[in-house]
Amino acid sequence: METARNTDDEAGEPRQDDPATERADDPATERADDTATEPADRTAAPPKTGWRRWVMDTRPLRHRPFRRLWTSTTVTAVGSQLTAVAVPKQIYDITGSSAWVGYASFAGLLPLVVFALWGGVVADRMDRRTLMLVTNAGIAVTSLLFWAQSFAGLDSVPLLIVLLAAQQGFFGMNSPARNASIARLVPAHELPAAGALQSTVAQTGMIVGPLMAGALIPVVGLPALYLADAVALCVTLWAVWRLPALPPLKESGGGGPRAGWRDVADGFRYITAHRVLLLSFLADIIAMVFGMPRALFPQLASHTYAPWGEGFALGLLFAAIPLGAVAGGLLSGTFSRARRHGLMVIVAVVAWGVAISGVGLSSSLWWAAVFLAAAGVADMVSMVFRGAILQSAATDDMRGRMQGVFTVVVAGGPRIADLLHGTAGSLLGPRTAVTAGGLLVAVLMLGLAVAVPGFRRYTP
Repeated sequence: METARNTDDEAGEPRQDDPATERADDPATERADDTATEPADRTAAPPKTGWRRWVMDTRPLRHRPFRRLWTSTTVTAVGSQLTAVAVPKQIYDITGSSAWVGYASFAGLLPLVVFALWGGVVADRMDRRTLMLVTNAGIAVTSLLFWAQSFAGLDSVPLLIVLLAAQQGFFGMNSPARNASIARLVPAHELPAAGALQSTVAQTGMIVGPLMAGALIPVVGLPALYLADAVALCVTLWAVWRLPALPPLKESGGGGPRAGWRDVADGFRYITAHRVLLLSFLADIIAMVFGMPRALFPQLASHTYAPWGEGFALGLLFAAIPLGAVAGGLLSGTFSRARRHGLMVIVAVVAWGVAISGVGLSSSLWWAAVFLAAAGVADMVSMVFRGAILQSAATDDMRGRMQGVFTVVVAGGPRIADLLHGTAGSLLGPRTAVTAGGLLVAVLMLGLAVAVPGFRRYTP
């Protein structure tokens, strides 16, 4: 995806005055000399014309450190999904119970929430590259243990739950450090493009990974899936090792020995004191809690869309949103250059709500898939600009904590939605619940935009 440019900077050549690039290929030199500071916000390149303006903006890949971070994300986006499929499959094979699959998922949520919040504090207090190395190593070890227990045929559900909880804890600490590092690796005007690149590969992994898992399980078995994830994590470790040092910036007041829960509380106070950050979180909560109907997909597939085949309908419903998100990412050239970040979030969330309502009103599976794909495009736009707001509106010494809260919101919102939509679907019927949820998203987001005009006017 790297494109050739005419200038030295755009061709990816290291520049002595650009802190977002490296000055040598030797890792030791990079770590000794290239501590990443806030990249200079240089004037953006002239806008593209014609069809090129619609294509994904790959300018952030000029910067070698970001390219390495993005590469590690690309590799693990697929590998992590292999484990995400293998664990519930193994638990179901052992127990024959979907309830145990649900219990295991819930057991993984608590350490994810706790360690994402605490990991955000740690990411603000220590070198983020070091934290990513430690936590990626921890994830790799748990993947190897998953492989060992499966290869040995232990068939122990408690062991699987413990390993899953440990892996989610490591991921919770890794995610804030990884996401908070982006603003140190690319200039500010390229943050939306960087977010689109990261989100697109993550969504692609959600499509390719499960498909690969489904195809490979009958051929090579579950142990091979765990082992493939562990190998992918070794590539991630190499890529992170080659990053420049990312210590707290002296001018931001970061660093210091503290990394306790009082600092977590400081992060929440920081959010409430900065309205644009608070509203970016509220926008995602509104969209996901009231407008994510995945808990109703099985019921819709078995009743509303049964003539198309239950299995086919269920797969299409689950795949449509990430497919739309990937399409939105690949065609993100225009919106990733927009300046009104707050307005873009508002428009995207309202579009998500309208599209979800369209799903509820659709008696045809194909129209439902089209509306879900449109919702996926809107979700990609929302993700890109909410991420850019978090990177630009927060100071470096708070970015880790903001990303920790972001991880909790992204992980927790859909789970709350599952409970809410499952209950509403039982009482009102699935199509009514989906339609009402989408409309509620649009109304609440428009009300928020009217009540806080500063958010829709926000530019970095």
